[in-house]
Amino acid sequence: MAQNREEQFMRMVIDAAVQNVHNGLGGPFAAMVVKGDEVVAMGTNQVTTTNDPTAHAEISAIRAACTKLGSFQLSGCEIYTSCEPCPMCLGALYWARPDHIYFAATRQDAAASGFEDSFIYDEVGLEFGSRNIATDHVLGGEGRRPFDAWDQKEDKVRY
Repeated sequence: MAQNREEQFMRMVIDAAVQNVHNGLGGPFAAMVVKGDEVVAMGTNQVTTTNDPTAHAEISAIRAACTKLGSFQLSGCEIYTSCEPCPMCLGALYWARPDHIYFAATRQDAAASGFEDSFIYDEVGLEFGSRNIATDHVLGGEGRRPFDAWDQKEDKVRY
C-alpha cells in the first residue's frame, strides 16, 4: 500500500526522533520543514547536549530553514514534528508563519513520558503578578521608548 506524502514525511521525522534518542543527543523529538516536496531543514532536540533550554526540535528546524531560505518567515512551507509543539515552539511556529503544521504524538503522550508542559499553557494565560515565577512591571513608561522609535522608523521591515 502506498503512503501518502504526509505519512512519508511524518515517518522520516519520527525516525529522526528515535535516532536522536539512540544517539543520546537530547529528548525524543524531531521536526522538519518541507517546501513543496523538498526537505528544507531537519531539527532534533538538543537541550541536554547544548545546555540550551530553547534547543527544541522545532526551534532548530525553524532556524536552519530560515537560514537556508534567506527569510524570517516560512510561508509556503509545512512543518512536520514528531510531537505536538510545546508552548514555546508553538509560539515560534506562529511567528514563522508556515502554511501547515503536522504532528504525530500528542502533548499527553509527551507528558506520559515525563515531558509535561501543561503548566506553561496555564501560566501564559495568567496576569504577570499571578505567575509562578515572580514577574514585576518596572519602568513601564520608559519601556515604551523602543516602540516609539520603531513607530517613527520609516525603513522598518515589518514582521
